[in-house]
Amino acid sequence: MTEEAASDIAREARELVRENTTAALASAAPAEGGAWPYASFVTVACDLDAAPILLLSDLAEHTKNIKAEPKVSLLFTATGGGGDPLARGRVSVLGKAVESDAARHRERFLARHQAARDYASFRDFHFYKVEVARAHLVAGFGRIHWIEADSFLCGGNWAALAEAEAEIVAHMNADHGDAVRLYAERLLGLAPRPEGQEWRMTGIDPEGCDLAAGDHAARLPFGETVPDAEAARAELVRLTKRARATAVASDSE
Repeated sequence: MTEEAASDIAREARELVRENTTAALASAAPAEGGAWPYASFVTVACDLDAAPILLLSDLAEHTKNIKAEPKVSLLFTATGGGGDPLARGRVSVLGKAVESDAARHRERFLARHQAARDYASFRDFHFYKVEVARAHLVAGFGRIHWIEADSFLCGGNWAALAEAEAEIVAHMNADHGDAVRLYAERLLGLAPRPEGQEWRMTGIDPEGCDLAAGDHAARLPFGETVPDAEAARAELVRLTKRARATAVASDSE
């Protein structure tokens, strides 16, 4: 496999993970004679490098399991679509769930899951970042790949983008809400939302931006990797022009 092909496979796996807001979590439940696999359902966000972020209650069985054994697996499946569910893409992410007090992890998760703000400050809730060890992508017949952590995670120096993320997102929502709407409706083909549930941007990373409207979430990949605010602005302007051109072409038909 060429280096370019391997890079494309890793990005495909990352995008599938990034587009999801939920996942199946497998942890090890202690038991006499050895641990048992324990499957549960969790909400999830991603750090800028695509490492999963979780918000867990100490009272939950999976959290008790993690405190005893931090090794976990998260299963992400391709969103939408009908037909045979086994024909959809899926990624299993293996790693260690480590408690985090990083402000970025908290804000990225809460931006993705607004309802969690009601309980995120409770004493028994804590944020966790999954330190990825490997990922397993099943993307169709004959397209099954193990991906090591250094390939799966989005590399490069994106610290400048992380620092500017909150400002970029706030600016897009306050001053360019119409562009965000066009991203969803014209570039992603999503249905218009009712008043009060308009599309908004919830996050930006080197490979795309996250959108939300009410309980609906969407992912808009970038054409190029953006390492900082200047590159992000150029890519958002490009996408806005493309969305507006699509809208004009559609309206003239």
